[in-house]
Amino acid sequence: MVAGAVAGVLEHCLMYPVDCVKTRMQSLQPDPAARYRNVLEALWRIMRTEGWWRPMRGLNITATGAGPAHALYFACYEKLKKTLSDVIHPGGNSHIANGAAGCVATLLHDAAMNPAEVVKQRMQMYNSPYRRVTDCVRAVWQKEGAGAFYRSYTTQLTMNVPFQAIHFMTYELAQERFNPHRRYHPGSHVLSGACAGAVAAALTTPLDVCKTLLNTQEAPASNSNGGGRVTGLAGAFRTVYRVGGLTAYFRGVQARVIYQIPSTAIAWSVYELFKYLLTRRQEERRAGK
Repeated sequence: MVAGAVAGVLEHCLMYPVDCVKTRMQSLQPDPAARYRNVLEALWRIMRTEGWWRPMRGLNITATGAGPAHALYFACYEKLKKTLSDVIHPGGNSHIANGAAGCVATLLHDAAMNPAEVVKQRMQMYNSPYRRVTDCVRAVWQKEGAGAFYRSYTTQLTMNVPFQAIHFMTYELAQERFNPHRRYHPGSHVLSGACAGAVAAALTTPLDVCKTLLNTQEAPASNSNGGGRVTGLAGAFRTVYRVGGLTAYFRGVQARVIYQIPSTAIAWSVYELFKYLLTRRQEERRAGK
């Protein structure tokens, strides 16, 4: 859990500016001043026109949520992976067990992270009226109720369950190729994590676009929905298609893949490093006794 918490916080903090760009590029009908050609151009324009620290707004709530969310995530994954592998393939590694463990771990991760995601994405949007996390939390609570913090939870799960299944299975497959003896090997963890993040991110982008819409409740999208709030995965899918057509489902795919490649590489390499250091210390203590 300690290794997972450290990995989660570092992953989200280091890649937060790219995450801000991804959120904006997924906007269905962005302001003309917020239409970007690519990630680097978007970052430069945001910093030049809105302030150098603008891409970091909302970082504090993300870091606060990422610690406990990733602690639960990795602890659950490690425990279930071992338990299910012993049942399905005793003495070996089961890809079915890896995928199933990733799916269950996602339930805990998203339950802890979803409220932080809602606040973070509202603060990342162009012309966001919120300057502080407390202002955003108070406004959402008063205007939309506590349920607004979990409006995208089912969509988040619908996206993250296949994402994490693909992610963990790809990571474990890559580890079999690059690190068959499963020793601590920084290069293999970075490479395996990057491959896993890229594949999973590209395949689940349409669901991420719908999640962003449910979290932000963009005015143009709400207007196309008769002025009411967009609710549920089916409603989000219909609204995305009505506003932008088929191509809208892949808005921000470049930023999402660019975000996930280093993000998952950082998460896995930091996680494996801390797991190695902590387990080695435990082994040294046992040897000393």
